[in-house]
Amino acid sequence: MDNFDGKLAVITGAGDGMGRSLAVQLAGEGAHLALCDVFSETLAETKRLCLQAALDNRSESKVSVHHCDVGIEADLIRFRDEALAEHETSSINLLFNNAGIGGGGSLVTDSRQVWERTFDVCWGGVYWGTRAFLDALIAADEALIVNTSSVNGFWASLGPSRPHTAYSAAKFAVKGFTEALISDLALNAPHVKVAVVMPGHIGTGIAGNSALVHAADGVHIDPGAAEQGAAFRNSAPTTAGEAATAILDSLRAGQWRILIGEDAHVIDMEVRQDPESAYEPGFLQRLGSHLQSLITDK
Repeated sequence: MDNFDGKLAVITGAGDGMGRSLAVQLAGEGAHLALCDVFSETLAETKRLCLQAALDNRSESKVSVHHCDVGIEADLIRFRDEALAEHETSSINLLFNNAGIGGGGSLVTDSRQVWERTFDVCWGGVYWGTRAFLDALIAADEALIVNTSSVNGFWASLGPSRPHTAYSAAKFAVKGFTEALISDLALNAPHVKVAVVMPGHIGTGIAGNSALVHAADGVHIDPGAAEQGAAFRNSAPTTAGEAATAILDSLRAGQWRILIGEDAHVIDMEVRQDPESAYEPGFLQRLGSHLQSLITDK
């Protein structure tokens, strides 16, 4: 799919980060958009930015916004029904299963509630989202499913001193699901393609937004979560806008395995070269040295 003009794109987690940047860039290229997020205020701002991008680029883009918690299958089914009705269609061309949160680092010490909430959003949102929109994708002349995994979809770690089980398990599932769909769709719906996105450290609000989601569920959150979230966003080597541009360029090029950021490429290479030591302290040290050398070379 090398042209997004006139295509209908569905994007989850569009209130911030990569979801917002994808929406704005697609609007500028003339795509129509059905956007959802659990935060209505930030989603309204995304819509405003999309309409402005369409105006600036003299493109036509119809944008609908929908409140949806992708960790609840019924919400995704309602979102699908609302989106298709709003756009007066029975088909869509692009599905970006992008929404995600962090949390549930330890199976041992973290609560089951937080662990399963994280897993339900990061994995369930992709699986249920694909299920919900599958018929609409098949009904299109051409269609593309884009699932957001992570470097933690092939390296289940934030380092040896910090467990990262719920998010990593979910992102591994997303990666495996997407790769399995390549053959499934080729056999049963060959005009529907699929791609998996594996970002490294991207400047998004995921850390802060994750705290808000868990807090809304009644979970006690560290008072410093907002500052930590801002630090995560501001220290990222790749912006959300840069990530969105790289994703869309890769889709136009027909790529299905999309690594975003030099850090993602380095981690992928190091894990492939020495998987047996990927969870030992020395691996993180080598990884840090390699990433530092890239910064120095620049």
